[in-house]
Amino acid sequence: MRFTTRVLLLQLITVVAVVGVSTGVFILLAVGQLKSETETSALSIARTVAAAPVVRSEVSLETSRQINPSAGELAAGPLQAYALDTTARTDALFVVITDGEGIRMAHPDPGQLDREVSTSFEEALRGEEVIAWERGTLGDSVRAKVPVFAPDSRQSVGEVSVGFARAGVFDELPRLLLGVGAAAALALLIGTGATLVLRHRWEQLTLGVQPEELVTLVQNQAAVLDGVGDGVIALDRAGIIRVSNTAAEEMFGLAHLEGMSLPELDLPEDVIASLSKGEERDGIVVGDRVLYLDSRQVDRAGQRLGSVIIVRDRTDMMGLSERLDSVRAMTSALRVQRHEFANRMHVAAGLVEAGRGTEAAEFLRTMRDRGPVDYPLAGVDLLAEPFLQSFLGAKSMEAAERGVQLQIRDESLVLGDVRGVEGTEDIATVLGNLVDNAVTAALEGPEPRLVEVTLLDDGPELVLVVADSGPGITPGSLGTVSTAGEAVPDRVHGHGIGLALSRDLLRRRGGDLWVIDPGGGESGRGAVFGARLPGVMLPGDDLREVNGSPRLKAGDF
Repeated sequence: MRFTTRVLLLQLITVVAVVGVSTGVFILLAVGQLKSETETSALSIARTVAAAPVVRSEVSLETSRQINPSAGELAAGPLQAYALDTTARTDALFVVITDGEGIRMAHPDPGQLDREVSTSFEEALRGEEVIAWERGTLGDSVRAKVPVFAPDSRQSVGEVSVGFARAGVFDELPRLLLGVGAAAALALLIGTGATLVLRHRWEQLTLGVQPEELVTLVQNQAAVLDGVGDGVIALDRAGIIRVSNTAAEEMFGLAHLEGMSLPELDLPEDVIASLSKGEERDGIVVGDRVLYLDSRQVDRAGQRLGSVIIVRDRTDMMGLSERLDSVRAMTSALRVQRHEFANRMHVAAGLVEAGRGTEAAEFLRTMRDRGPVDYPLAGVDLLAEPFLQSFLGAKSMEAAERGVQLQIRDESLVLGDVRGVEGTEDIATVLGNLVDNAVTAALEGPEPRLVEVTLLDDGPELVLVVADSGPGITPGSLGTVSTAGEAVPDRVHGHGIGLALSRDLLRRRGGDLWVIDPGGGESGRGAVFGARLPGVMLPGDDLREVNGSPRLKAGDF
């Protein structure tokens, strides 16, 4: 049996029991009230008759006489007339008057005159008032017996008995019972209707799920929400978050998501619009994380309950993707270097085999001074560090293919060497993102399209400055990467994903990435980004002057 059915039956039984008990109590009170009213009426009438002067004088006279009058004399006497008149006016069953010996002096049935009453009269003769339910010559009745006192005396000389038929006492009971029954039926009807309405509302609110099933649902919800690595956010039809798990709170960097709306999560308006339509969005930058959001509508029995958003953290995957791109760039640069170096070795070998030793020596000296590869990288001779030279050389080739000139500024000075694999990966990720975004921005700017890179090292720390000739960062295209209120644009400088990952990577290592100059506006300059990478360099000679010119150090920047 369904829980709602059991509740319905229990409520109906409760209503029936309450109505039944109330009806029974009401009937008992009504019967008691009718009996009390009848007894009170009989006693009042008896007192009135007993106090009448004619009754007191006639009864006192008869009690003092030695010979009782005959039934005929009594029937024609004043007491009989008075008693019959009182009986007719009060609708009583009888009004009986007796003398001190219990002989009837007045009775509705003249045949009973001059006879002793059939019920006890001793209490009245002792001066007591009695109310009793007894059977007499006229049948069952409730009767009141009061003493009759002699005139100007408290001596009891007779009694007056006034009675009402038992059946007449409850003449009003059927009408009362009918009213009580109607009230009880109405109460049952109202209780049943209220129970049915409550049952319907219950099932509407719980979608027909029973309490036993609700316990299972809560257990399953806790297991699902806390047992998966993805974030889960459940919204009601008004777009308010009602349920979320710990993973979602960690991804959004908030302690409690319940009661918040999507705009309060700092999501862009276009993302909120997509989620409202049940669409998925990837590459959403929220704080230091790159998130994938998938919205799904929730319906049950044709009724829309809201939506559920699945949140996946793509930061690590995007980071790996960025590192893979950097590795590919390095691989491409090394491949170009190997190919170019092999070609030059063939040239040198050919000159030696041809006996042209002087030309071969000159060719090798040129290779030593210029490097193994001719990159379209202006200022490449300012970089002696092999990895940085080859990496920026490869980037310069990619930029040249897109019509952008990559240049190393004269202020650059790198004396140390890149530290191992981890150092190369971090530099490739951060520097690669900054250069790629700057090239994209330069394509939006005027000719000549230029990207300038400044590199300075100070012990184990490397500082990068990347400037472009693009339109700068406009307020309408601001994203979310900054350290001092500035932001990374979405429209010009990529999607901001790589920059967010770079900043997250640097901050975890004690470094940072920031906007030095947003550019744009009346300045006519492009944006300038800065980055500080700690622990990526092996310190070299502490030279402060190159070719007679003073050089800046990282601490001077």
